[in-house]
Amino acid sequence: MEATKQKTLKGSFSLFGKGLHTGLSLTVTFNPAPENTGLKIQRIDLEGQPTIDALAEYVVDTQRGTVIAKGDVRVGTIEHGMAALYAMGIDNCLVQVNGPEFPILDGSAEKYVEQIKKVGIVEQNAPKDYYIIRHKIEITDGESVITILPDDQFSITAMCSFQSKFISSQFATLDDVNKFADEIAPARTFVFVRDIMPLLQANLIKGGDLDNAIVIYEREVPQEKLDQLADLLHVPHIDATQIGYIQHKPLMWDNECTRHKLLDIIGDMALIGKPIKGRIIATRPGHTVNNKFARLMRKEIRKHEIQAPIYNPNDEPVMDNNRIRELLPHRYPMQLIDKVTAVGPTSIVGVKNVTANEPFFQGHFPQEPVMPGVLQIEAMAQCGGLLVLSQLEEPERWSTYFLKIDDVKFRKKVVPGDTLLFRVELLQPVRHGISTMKGYIFVGDTVVSEASFTAQIIKNK
Repeated sequence: MEATKQKTLKGSFSLFGKGLHTGLSLTVTFNPAPENTGLKIQRIDLEGQPTIDALAEYVVDTQRGTVIAKGDVRVGTIEHGMAALYAMGIDNCLVQVNGPEFPILDGSAEKYVEQIKKVGIVEQNAPKDYYIIRHKIEITDGESVITILPDDQFSITAMCSFQSKFISSQFATLDDVNKFADEIAPARTFVFVRDIMPLLQANLIKGGDLDNAIVIYEREVPQEKLDQLADLLHVPHIDATQIGYIQHKPLMWDNECTRHKLLDIIGDMALIGKPIKGRIIATRPGHTVNNKFARLMRKEIRKHEIQAPIYNPNDEPVMDNNRIRELLPHRYPMQLIDKVTAVGPTSIVGVKNVTANEPFFQGHFPQEPVMPGVLQIEAMAQCGGLLVLSQLEEPERWSTYFLKIDDVKFRKKVVPGDTLLFRVELLQPVRHGISTMKGYIFVGDTVVSEASFTAQIIKNK
């Protein structure tokens, strides 16, 4: 059951290039960061070198890319770099840039992935904090829809539809994030010739060229007008009668444009702030609906900041009642753990079925039976005791005793019929027989109580 650990880069790397929208010469540097830092972006060209958390609520513009801002400090075109970090499993990273956007490079995430592989990835001590999707979540923005469904891992299907005979209807799927580097990262951004002039008039794509974007020319225009556009972009003139894709490097896949849309979704999902276990289905995605969805997920995470363990009553327990009685000295009516469903070096999940026959309900209270809070804490401690004792030789010769209880919170009453799920984690390694733990009790997806406690492991006489 041991959780996957957080990861950061083993070293720093820098990439150089021009900004897609500003045309500026830019350098972006990716640096290792301590655990629980998250992804942060720093403008090192500004006074005080201000930093922005790469989170969905800081997105201020999604017109032709993702722009985050804090006050007057802005950084744009971050989605390709963020996608590479997310897909490569990087939880903590400080990204420094010397201008208002990341360089566009070749219009994909491939160079970011190459450099991440080159410098390497290091595992940190803190557990990776996945957000596990338990039910369908969906958001709609016009014709765009993003849905996420429960799944054992992170996966995406993107479906695109354009008024174009070249990419009228396409889909792309990433079932395994480990395939991102080969199947998604090299997919380049794209633009229709018909959209270029409005973008230029909006003071955008000053750095766009045939080396960093796929250009789709599908509606014939007069040669003179096409020549003027080529001159503005500083690219060679082409025959106005030759409809098709315009780029120096041929398409890598027939659905490269939709693969790039999938890449953008991953980059925008990185701004959720936690890795996700769920399946995303995106219809006509774009940065605007992507960000709306990421913001919705941020709200969902805040509502369920502490997630209940996954419990399937059909699974065989790791420890049944007989094994628990071998490890713990408690007997009726004080044995408060029925079974253990998962255990690792630093965490454990236990279960208690609360019935109307519990002896404490006779007096607590006859007309409104409620499980005493002190017994909930005792049950958490027993679960923690099983975690520690299961790692000892001859565990039956040892017992655990409370030394201290802190930060106790009771959020909802426990009544007959409830199934309690316990999740107890070691806060630090056991030293000199002293163990410090954090415990939660859930009924369904709801935290009903929690506490931190310190216990001492003592050999029985």
